[in-house]
Amino acid sequence: MTSPSPKSPLAAVTGVLCFVLVVGGASGLLHEWLGWIRFMGFVRFLALDGYEVYSYIVMIALGLAVGAAGESLTRRDRA
Repeated sequence: MTSPSPKSPLAAVTGVLCFVLVVGGASGLLHEWLGWIRFMGFVRFLALDGYEVYSYIVMIALGLAVGAAGESLTRRDRA
């Protein structure tokens, strides 16, 4: 049985950034649409005034793109 190779530091950073962007964007959308309590309140400073919903959607899309890039880094390191 072989042990998996450790993740590169860049892949770990992209994973954390992916999580923050996706969860922050989703919690921002829930707050805008349903008025729920903010889970990650600091992301409201990243959203433009008047364009909050669009900003949160862009955050989610950017988080997914960063996650895909980090996953490709992990796969490239294994090969």
